[in-house]
Parts: sequence; C-alpha cells; structure tokens
Amino acid sequence: MEGLWGRALASAASGGRVAAAWAAVRARAVAPALEAAVWVCLAMSVMLVLEVCYMSVVSFVAVKLLRRVPERRYKWEPMPSVGGTGGGKDEEEAVPGGEAFPLVLVQIPMYNEREVYKLSIGAACALTWPSNRIIIQVLDDSTDPFIKELVELECKDWASKKINIKYEIRGSRKGYKAGALMKGMEHSYAQECDFVAIFDADFQPEPDFLLRTVPFLVHNPKIALVQTRWEFVNYDVCLMTRIQKMSLDYHFKVEQESGSSMHAFFGFNGTAGVWRVSAISEAGGWKDRTTVEDMDLAVRASLKGWQFLYVGDIRVKSELPSTLKAYRHQQHRWTCGATNLFRKMAPDIVRSKGVSVWMKFHLLYSFFFVRRVIAPILTFLFYCIVIPLSVMVPEVSIPVWGMFYIPTAITIMNAIRNPWSIHMVPIWILFENVMSMHRMRAALTGLLETMYVDEWVVTQKLGDHVREKLEVPLLTPVKPTECVERIYVPEVLVAFYLLVCASYDFVLGAGRYYLYIFLQAFAFLLLGFGFVGTAGPCSCP
Repeated sequence: MEGLWGRALASAASGGRVAAAWAAVRARAVAPALEAAVWVCLAMSVMLVLEVCYMSVVSFVAVKLLRRVPERRYKWEPMPSVGGTGGGKDEEEAVPGGEAFPLVLVQIPMYNEREVYKLSIGAACALTWPSNRIIIQVLDDSTDPFIKELVELECKDWASKKINIKYEIRGSRKGYKAGALMKGMEHSYAQECDFVAIFDADFQPEPDFLLRTVPFLVHNPKIALVQTRWEFVNYDVCLMTRIQKMSLDYHFKVEQESGSSMHAFFGFNGTAGVWRVSAISEAGGWKDRTTVEDMDLAVRASLKGWQFLYVGDIRVKSELPSTLKAYRHQQHRWTCGATNLFRKMAPDIVRSKGVSVWMKFHLLYSFFFVRRVIAPILTFLFYCIVIPLSVMVPEVSIPVWGMFYIPTAITIMNAIRNPWSIHMVPIWILFENVMSMHRMRAALTGLLETMYVDEWVVTQKLGDHVREKLEVPLLTPVKPTECVERIYVPEVLVAFYLLVCASYDFVLGAGRYYLYIFLQAFAFLLLGFGFVGTAGPCSCP
C-alpha cells in the first residue's frame, strides 16, 4: 500500500513539475509570440472589415439606392433589327443593317471537354448577330484524340449549316488558356474583328448576349471590357455547390459591382465577357506568366487608362465544380495566380504614369493586398490557429471586438446580399475557414514563387450528365478507403489540433470557445476525409 501511495505521490509531483515547466515556457515564450500574432491578426482584421464595408456600401448605395445601373451611366442604344443571325441565315438576309454591326469574334477555349463541348459550341452558334459579322473560333487544346475528333466533327456540322466557325488547334499546350487565346488572336480573320467575346467550355450564353453587351462598347470608346454575371445550372447538386454559389454571388454583387461603379475597374473573370480588340493589343495581349491570365490582362489594360463595365442583369449559364478535388484545384489556381501577379506587377503599377495615385492605391492596397493576400492568410491564421491556441494560453486575451464584432460584421455584409441563403451562413463560415488553409498555402506559393506556382489543372465539367451522375444528398460519403487521394492529410492534422484545443478549453480552460472549435474541427474532418461534394472519378487503379 505504501508503495502505491508513493508512486501516486511521485506521479503527482512529476505532473506538477510538468505543469510548472509548461507554465514557465508559456509565460516566457509562447505568450509573447501569441500576443504578437493576435495583434497582427487584429490589424489585418480591421483592414479586411473596412474593405468589406466599403465595397458593400458602395455596391448597395450605387445600385439599390441611386440606381446607377449601366444604362444610366453609359450610353446604350439597341442595335438595328437583325435580318439574319449566327444561326445560319443567308448572307444576303443578314446584310440589312449589317454594316452597322461590328465584326465580333467568339472564342471558346477547351481542353478534353467531352461532356460540354456541344453545349458551348451550340450556344455560341445560336447567338443573334448578322451571320456575316460574327466568327466562332473553337480553340481546342485537347490531348485525347477521340475528344478532339468529336469537337472537330461538331464544328464541321455547324459549318455545314452556314455558320462561320473555325476549328483551331496548336502543336503544344504552352501557356494553357492564355497561350490558346494568344494563338487564336494571331489569325488574320481574328485581327480584323472589333470585339471578342470569350466563353469557357461550360458557359452557355443566351441568344441576345451580344445584342445586350456590344452596344456599350460601340457607343463608349473608353470601355475595354463588358463583364456579365455567372449563373449556375448545378448549384443545388450538393452542399458544396450551394456554398460556392453564395461566395460567387457575393463576388459579383459586391466586388465586381463596387469596382465597376467607383473605379471602372475590376478583375476580368476570364469568361462571359466581351473585350475591345484594340484594348487587348494596347495592353500587350495575352500573357502566360501566371495562372490568372484574365486578371493580368485586366490590370495591364487599366494601367493604359481603359475602363471596365460590369452588367449584372446579363447572366450566362455555367457549371460549378461539384467534387472537392476539382474545387481545390480551381481555388489554388485562382489564389496562387493572383498573389503571383501581385508580386510581378506591383513595380509596374507604382511606376505607371497613365493612372492616378488613387487608382494605384486601389490596385495595390484594396484589389491585391487586402483581398488577395490578407483575406486568405488572416482567415486561417486567426480563426483556425490563433484563437484555438489562445484557450491554452490564459495570459493572452483576445478583445471582444476582434473575436466577435468584426467577424459578425463581415458575416452580416455577406448575408445581406444573399438573403435567401441566410440559413446556410454558419455552414458557409465553417467551410470557408477550412478552405482558407488551402488558399493560404496557394497565396504564399504565389508570393514566394515556389514549386507549384504554375500548376494548372483544368476544372472537371459534367454538362448534361450533372443530374444523372451526381444526384446525391447534401453530405455524401465518398468511401475514402477506395481511393487514398480523397484523404487530405493537412485537413485531418488541423482537425486533430482543433480537437485538442477544444478539449482543453472544455476540461481545463475557461470554456469560452470550445463549441466553435469543436464545430470547426468537425468541418476539417469532413473535408479531410472527402465527405463533402460529390464522388467524381477516381484516378487510382
């Protein structure tokens, strides 16, 4: 008995020494470092919330209250009645009023798009425009010979219906999408065009798309780009696509609208837009130095003094990535490319003499630094690392305004513009926090130009098969044991870290944040084991 008591007392003494040692290390090293991290995160939070409030107020006041719609801000007159269309009328029937129509090139870049090539080509060929004033250009970078043959046959079929359609291929995929668009503009017929409309392979414009967008360019010579809004045909396939719709709706309603209203500038979305060919040429054409060739061109054109216009009333059907793997690749490309472009273009922006100091500040601080660098880093660092760790370091306290008021304000700003999805806001927050780890790594990859800075993976599309292949509940297990690539180890490790912090707070801590941390850990586990999105094809044997 005495031996048992002795061992128990020794164990207690040992535990006491460990606790005392941890307390000493915590007070001398961990607490000061964490305190500094807290204040850095709070400073970034203030920058982000001010930017969010500014964009939300501008977009709401400009559009909802002052009614500064594009038709009131810029001259817009309907085109003459169209005697013929791109749908195959004889050229003689298309000519009445045809001389008043500018020559428009429609570019459709694609890469192994077996499921959607017919949809995009068919929608482009159905655009209402005089048939002798429109050229459809299919830029096929497919590496699958069978798919390439299918696309070529589809183009020949439309050509037999008297559609002016060109099927173009090239020897290599150098430059990916930017390289394809650049090569497409080198053809003599493309250089004769006044405007170029660009649609990714899963986009399906309505027949009146050109009739509604081109007049802005015709009557306003300073406008280089008319960007329209995306509409999603598969937003209700699963929970992940619903969350994506919330984020992208906010992007268009707030970011694009505020940029168009206040600065006549925003980042080109890469598709569903119409460019003035002369503006592309003056800006230096397409460049493949980053994975965001669309944003690259937009920034260079803005430095030349060109203006951009966003028209939210015009919507183009498109498809959201419904598998987690596809969505991760897309987010990496967008986030990494944007920060890498910031690194490459910051000196050019500073030295530019064609724009005002206010515009330079907007580009460097608001457009790039806060939205593309601060946002992804802050979200993960503060809400997934610093706050959970603070429960184990009682010497560090986070002010209530930083812990509660700022994230609440940002959430409200998003909810206001997505009132029909307000019930999904908590899930949206948890999901975005998980994805912020992936975006933070991508942002740092772009800033530091590490190994994966030029990684380009084409987003998988399913087209008409989206319903029959992906009729799944909101949360669908994908049986990760069937394919190891569906287990994302970093997310699982962060989930373990959060579970430790939440358990400590619940058992030994002040019990302030454990509920939030447990929920966030659960979200990391769901994504880490592939229980979000739909089950796409597995590349494993």
